[in-house]
Amino acid sequence: MFAAKLAPPQPFQSKSGPLARRPANATLPPQNCIAETFRIEQEPILLATLLNTRFDRRKLLLTGGAIALVGALPSFITAAKADDTVSAADLADPGPQADIWIGSEKAPVTIVEYASMTCPHCAHFSETTYPELKKRYLDTGKARYTLRSFPLDALAAAGFMVARCAGNDKYMPVVETLFAKQVDWIVKEPIPPLMGIAKQFGMTEDAFKACLSNQKELDAIQGVRDRAVEKLGINSTPTFFVNGKKLVGDVTIDQMSKEIDPYLKEG
Repeated sequence: MFAAKLAPPQPFQSKSGPLARRPANATLPPQNCIAETFRIEQEPILLATLLNTRFDRRKLLLTGGAIALVGALPSFITAAKADDTVSAADLADPGPQADIWIGSEKAPVTIVEYASMTCPHCAHFSETTYPELKKRYLDTGKARYTLRSFPLDALAAAGFMVARCAGNDKYMPVVETLFAKQVDWIVKEPIPPLMGIAKQFGMTEDAFKACLSNQKELDAIQGVRDRAVEKLGINSTPTFFVNGKKLVGDVTIDQMSKEIDPYLKEG
């Protein structure tokens, strides 16, 4: 089962700790290795498998076809290139899993984030930049935002499954909680704390078990990720698109504002 093969990355710490010394994104292997190491096996997550799995947080790279989590890109955002803007049609189609949007449909700026639930820099963005982004732009109708699944390991896929099973209205609150509590559930025995978080949002134990055994949901999560690689060239998290322009890494609110504000002046 794929859940037994992969280990999650370490949870993030403050800027004064290990996070500040690590690249600002978690990446897939080099492009020529993706075909062999990237795909999640087409099998459901069995709760019993996860329960019996002991994750070693010190192992960031496993052999035997596991996904590599290595720092390959520089800190902050990658410099924009001519091909860093994708077509509106490619970006508008998320794949087999519908987008859940925050903000007005009439907003002049559209922000799409691809994230992994076990990515420490995605969590850092969620806790530091996203609240201000929401306050300045999403709540004021200036921009709209969606977060798409790009799991870099099996536990991240499980986190996305829980968020989706909670329902559209609870999706982002669950995502934000999972990011904020990475240190609690990215552990050797992740199921009890993950179930505890699910219960905070009204999910029963039976519903939680059914969620993690939902093959259709897992296939959809994988489909979103596969399409992002094939059509958008994504190979690390977090990756953002601001009106189609690609930004890679843990961006600050100032960096995000630099991309958003020119579109507001045009209006």
